[in-house]
Amino acid sequence: MVRLASIAIFLALLCASTSAQAQQQALAVTEIAPGVFVHEGVTALMTRENEGAIANVGFIIGDSGVAVIDTGGSVREGERLLAAIRARTDEPIRYVINTHAHPDHVFGNAAFAHEGTLFVGHSNCPRALATRGQFYIDNFRRIMGHELINPVRLMAATVLVDGTLTLDLGSRALVLRAWPTAHSDNDLTVLDVKSGTLFAGDLVFLRHVPVLDGSLRGWLKALDELSAISAQRVVPGHGHVSEWPAALADERRYLQTLLSDVRTLFARGRPIAEAARQAASSERSHWELFDDYNARNATAAFSEIEWE
Repeated sequence: MVRLASIAIFLALLCASTSAQAQQQALAVTEIAPGVFVHEGVTALMTRENEGAIANVGFIIGDSGVAVIDTGGSVREGERLLAAIRARTDEPIRYVINTHAHPDHVFGNAAFAHEGTLFVGHSNCPRALATRGQFYIDNFRRIMGHELINPVRLMAATVLVDGTLTLDLGSRALVLRAWPTAHSDNDLTVLDVKSGTLFAGDLVFLRHVPVLDGSLRGWLKALDELSAISAQRVVPGHGHVSEWPAALADERRYLQTLLSDVRTLFARGRPIAEAARQAASSERSHWELFDDYNARNATAAFSEIEWE
């Protein structure tokens, strides 16, 4: 009897340890409005140490299902996001919505490859993944290691948005909008009408310097239209959940400064290398990761301005 009791105690402790470990694996999320949960990524480059968890990801729970908005920078992060969802609801995960095709937003998709889950994205998203996806995987395998990157699968959207699309989660409507080329050529926003929460993806950056992979002029135009959306708060692609539309002020200033500086340098006949060094330098103190991205932004902007 003593031996059986000891075995029972051991098994109970093992189960408790396994349960605690599973809870630790769940991604930390905050309920920013009833039924709306967000994990804020760290402001950093994707590394082995942070497991690629640098972008904001989240999920919305309706009466008949769940929608996930972006899945993170690794399958491991996606699995931890899935654990966070399952800690809060048993409702089926009906949709995984990718706000665009960059690795920190889509590398976790494979964690949600369950029967019945639909992947949703901009109509340009499949082409973007087909064009760049293998390069992303090869590059980040070198940076983050085989263990984190080998499980990644390039799972392009099968429900494509060209214009607007409304998804129903059961007494909860999500309005999706595909944008012309701005931050990228496949940006998608998600508005939860019930709570007034706008998931803006990388059309909105806070703290993290904006990253240009599309059209600078298109992005500034998109900000004008974005600001007209009726919402109470925004979940940016990077940075803190913030009031809307006040959250756009810093990003708009940076992009306008970048455009003005590049146009001035171009008009003076200065080379692209000088634009990379000088454009928007007055913004350095306002942003994190400025030196990692600003020169690339300036180079892309200069190439765009050449064709004005």
